[in-house]
Amino acid sequence: MSLADRIFIDMCRDIIDNGCSTEGEKVRPHWEDGSLAYTVKKFGVVNRYDLSQEFPAITLRRTGLKSCFDEILWIWQKKSNNIHDLGPHIWDSWADEDGSIGKAYGYQLGVKHQYKEGMMDQVDRVIYDLKNNPYSRRIMTNIYVHQDLHQMNLYPCAYSMTFNVTKEPGEERLTLNAVLNQRSNDVLAANNWNVCQYALLVMMMAQVCGMKAGQLLHVIADAHIYDRHIPLVKELISRPAYDAPKVWLNPEITDFYDFRVEDLHVENYVTGPQIKNIPIAV
Repeated sequence: MSLADRIFIDMCRDIIDNGCSTEGEKVRPHWEDGSLAYTVKKFGVVNRYDLSQEFPAITLRRTGLKSCFDEILWIWQKKSNNIHDLGPHIWDSWADEDGSIGKAYGYQLGVKHQYKEGMMDQVDRVIYDLKNNPYSRRIMTNIYVHQDLHQMNLYPCAYSMTFNVTKEPGEERLTLNAVLNQRSNDVLAANNWNVCQYALLVMMMAQVCGMKAGQLLHVIADAHIYDRHIPLVKELISRPAYDAPKVWLNPEITDFYDFRVEDLHVENYVTGPQIKNIPIAV
């Protein structure tokens, strides 16, 4: 069993056994048939993954790592807010007739800001600081921009990354760690997807800055399981689990903007069967 499996199983059991229900309360999400989508939720879930030990993909079912990588490139590298630039169809429900999701996600990362060093967007600022000021405690991004919320088709769920560099004893290279802050997380549909894609982001940043990937801390304000997902989750966490897959990036890439989906390599990813047709609340 991978550490990611153990973390996922324990989190799901805790939410189901000890979480608070929103049934009967005023909630925004609804199902395709129009009925309200209630959840069982836990406040303030914090999970820690050590990327130097294993890649945090669960094996209870397969997480689409290539699709995860495609989406993180769409947001952080292409800085796009248009689904026509994205392979997976995960954003289709929030796109307008032109394919735009509004001033959300990649759009915000592409906005240039004035710094003492010149005009840079948030991604380039992170890379600049990691290369020039690695011990800075100010290396972070934030895409929850209040002045633009009214022009976002979905408010950002994973909204902030904080990068922190350490020098581990006996190591020549610096270690890159990160905190992912998420206001809301649909545990069945998106939890491991988010973990894997931001683990890949840390790996990319570390590689192009000459560092090694360290810890990813995932902080979730509202970790929830939807009412129609509970039977699916109970079945999922009862399955056998396997060893974590081996995941690496093309080591020849030294420029963040040169990564492509085909630069992600996955070996020995043994999993349980996929859960098909998961209902998604919107």
